[in-house]
Amino acid sequence: MAGDQLTTTGEGELLWSPSEERVKSSNMYRFIQYVNERFGKEFTEYEELYRWSVEDIADFWSALWDFTDVLASRPFEEVIEDATRMPGAKWFAGARLNFAENLLRFRDDREALVFKGEGREPVRMTYAELYDQVARLQKALKEAGVGIGDRVAGFMPNMPSTVVAMLAATAIGATWSSCSPDFGIKGVLDRFGQIKPKVLFVADGYYFKGGRFDSIERVAEIIRDLPSVEKIVVSRYTTDEPDLSGLPNAVLFDDFKSSEEGLEVEFEQLPFDHPVFIMYSSGTTGLPKCMVQCSGGILLHHLKELILHTDLNRDDTIFYFTTCGWMMWNWLVSSLAVGARIILFDGNPFHPDAGALWDLAEKEKITVFGISAGYIAALMKSGLIPKEKYDLSSIRAILSTGSPLSVEGFHFVYDSIKEDVQLASISGGTDINGCFALGNPMLPVYAGELQCRGLGMAVEAFNSDGRPVYGEQGELVCTAPSPSMPIYFWEDPGFEKYRDAYFSVYPGVWRHGDFIVVNEHGGVAIYGRSDATLNPGGVRIGTAEIYRPVENMPEIEDSLVVGQHFKDDVRVILFVKVAPGYELDDGLRKKIKKVIREAASPRHVPAKIIEVQDVPYTLNMKKVELAVKNVIEGKPVKNKDALKNPESLDYYADLPELEEG
Repeated sequence: MAGDQLTTTGEGELLWSPSEERVKSSNMYRFIQYVNERFGKEFTEYEELYRWSVEDIADFWSALWDFTDVLASRPFEEVIEDATRMPGAKWFAGARLNFAENLLRFRDDREALVFKGEGREPVRMTYAELYDQVARLQKALKEAGVGIGDRVAGFMPNMPSTVVAMLAATAIGATWSSCSPDFGIKGVLDRFGQIKPKVLFVADGYYFKGGRFDSIERVAEIIRDLPSVEKIVVSRYTTDEPDLSGLPNAVLFDDFKSSEEGLEVEFEQLPFDHPVFIMYSSGTTGLPKCMVQCSGGILLHHLKELILHTDLNRDDTIFYFTTCGWMMWNWLVSSLAVGARIILFDGNPFHPDAGALWDLAEKEKITVFGISAGYIAALMKSGLIPKEKYDLSSIRAILSTGSPLSVEGFHFVYDSIKEDVQLASISGGTDINGCFALGNPMLPVYAGELQCRGLGMAVEAFNSDGRPVYGEQGELVCTAPSPSMPIYFWEDPGFEKYRDAYFSVYPGVWRHGDFIVVNEHGGVAIYGRSDATLNPGGVRIGTAEIYRPVENMPEIEDSLVVGQHFKDDVRVILFVKVAPGYELDDGLRKKIKKVIREAASPRHVPAKIIEVQDVPYTLNMKKVELAVKNVIEGKPVKNKDALKNPESLDYYADLPELEEG
């Protein structure tokens, strides 16, 4: 981390400010009044509340518990045992609760789930129907021998039966884990093979870009190397009568769940730190790390982000474009605890055309619309102007995550989608199943910035000396514990993997691995992964600073940037996938360099620009700069099965351009 740093001063362009009425009607504003009354404070601004939340940790989290009305059969005796201990802080000792019970507190005839599969008519489920489905499935799982601490896994599309399965499992006290059905066989085994699930939920297939993809054959191969599975439960989706003859101990979902009527869900009352989810790292450097997360911590963290930062209410309809292999699925489903209406979507967001999701937003009157920065970039290149074709009057907030959203992406949202909307660029991680920095209904939106650091998250940017800096790029760290941090890694009894993952650089301080700027007003800008940071001439450069201008060029379909060790220094190498109809000639190279120089600085201009046929991504659709860096430096890539398109790495091997000066 040695060397100079580029600095960022001032604020981005102001794009939107909430009205006074909107501010004062928000849940965040109500929470400020609640804190003021309860603790004798006089807070009027968010930054005052934030500072209190990370300094008076116990008071903040206890206030959040009460404000969000956590359902618990036994109250907590102490909020946190030792706030200086990280990892290993003990939260809400004595409390007994159930994660699923909090998500199933509403049991009326209002719609809970709307499922829109690609090319299919919407399927709707009320809160009463959801509760009944969970009760029936829970009974079947208990009769199948599933109990507290057992693992139940889903290899499923983003559909209602996946939600039902997760809730039924966690109601029992089992631990849920899931993968998207487009994961490869080894990718699934690398994950589920470690945690040894007792029951596996699958669907017969899924749809993508108008095509039907069978899952049964792959499940048959997976199950041969997954002997822990005692029952396979198959949901009908792409066929009326799936052939289960090749699957041992398989049963259709509708035949497996109890046929009894009027059943009650038996919510097992468990400690706050009882394991609820197992999530996975990308696995690009070996087997994926299995991060075990606790029920109370995830519940409280999600309630904070949904109710306060997203301003979610019972009358809202919330959508996030996600698969069941991404933590945004878990985050989205927790909206049930607020009583909101959730839109589940499975398929390609550009099928049959670029307006697929905006047509859904119009028809279902979505109020909170979540997508990725990559989706916005692709939408910009599609030529569609959503506001010209669709009625998006219902949308009040657009959320973006997955990678840093470019300044141009911010402008596109306000110019081409909707002027009066809160654009919340959010950033966190699978590790905490939530955000470090995110949106805020009380604050303005500046181009290129996340609105604020999350309540209770002691986020700083550390410089190379390990000190917090403002207006200057540094490592994203969290200096105090939060209850959604993993309680442990699977099969890591000595916490060695856990400590090595987050605490090896700054003992007692969580180092997340992102390169950020925290501005004086509390806004945050993300500059890419710090482990992929470039250091030409000793100056640290975030990869996002290059991606932003390059990927807004119509000539470039995709890109990837790495630092190559060359002649006792590091030089920047930019790989580009050229859009159809263009070629990478000297003219385009000059244009790329000019765009980067003007958007960033001369130091950002790559030494080499090389054309490739494809860019490698993880199964969760994140670019893998480090794998390419290893290839061009002749080092092995340890786990290609963690990649969605591992064959793409072949394009980077033995490139003659990299041998030249």
